[in-house]
Amino acid sequence: MPVALNTAKQRLSEGGSITMMVVTMPSVAHAQLWARSGVDVLIFDMEHGVIDISSLHAMIAATAGTNAIPMVRVPWNVHWIVKPVLDAGALGIMFPLVATAEDAEAAVRSMYYPPRGDRGWGPFMTQYRWGMPQSDYVEIANDEVFTIIQVERPEAIANIEEILRVPDVDMFVVSRHDLTTSMGRVASPTQGLHPEVQEKVEVVEEAIRRSGVPMGGLAGSVEQADDCLKRGYQGLIIGFDWMLIERSASVATDIKHRLLG
Repeated sequence: MPVALNTAKQRLSEGGSITMMVVTMPSVAHAQLWARSGVDVLIFDMEHGVIDISSLHAMIAATAGTNAIPMVRVPWNVHWIVKPVLDAGALGIMFPLVATAEDAEAAVRSMYYPPRGDRGWGPFMTQYRWGMPQSDYVEIANDEVFTIIQVERPEAIANIEEILRVPDVDMFVVSRHDLTTSMGRVASPTQGLHPEVQEKVEVVEEAIRRSGVPMGGLAGSVEQADDCLKRGYQGLIIGFDWMLIERSASVATDIKHRLLG
């Protein structure tokens, strides 16, 4: 019997928490670096990043030999995008722009082989990333894949109770900044989220907590992580690659100014 692959999924099932890093740049070197950083999950971003399917395959392969689980945020909730991403070796998909229970059901079905879902057979590259024959991968794939639904639209909030009843979703991610944009609000740098957005976020958080499905969200600092854990979050997105590189670049600029005036 093949062994379990998705250690992040296992940890959540035991009531633990996981850390996630969003990688937007198509770089094998970056994938190797972040995979060895100790983070539990790498989310390769095909929605807002500049990663294509060829780069994605190489980056997923670069996580081999580490404990980091490769997942992908797809640009759209359609099965023909999900299929090659899973076949490239990803063990999880983050679905953006889900607005209804029907959207969530379509996302879930694209993840699983029949009869549980609609995923087509063709794990030609997957077997090499996970070091097992195709038959072994197909045997365990339905238990190992990880489905993440983003809550980022007013329509999703209006339909949240129906969406939360969709089975086989492994995590709901509350996307505060996406929600801010979709609600036509602007966050103040000093005051944080717009009060109306904050109210909606709290409604969603409470609904997810009641559902018992793990909740994820952005925690870009130790203080934010502590706050998220207190509010019941189990998945902490600790940053984006471009954000951390930008911070390092600003340090280099400060040093330059101090040395050269």
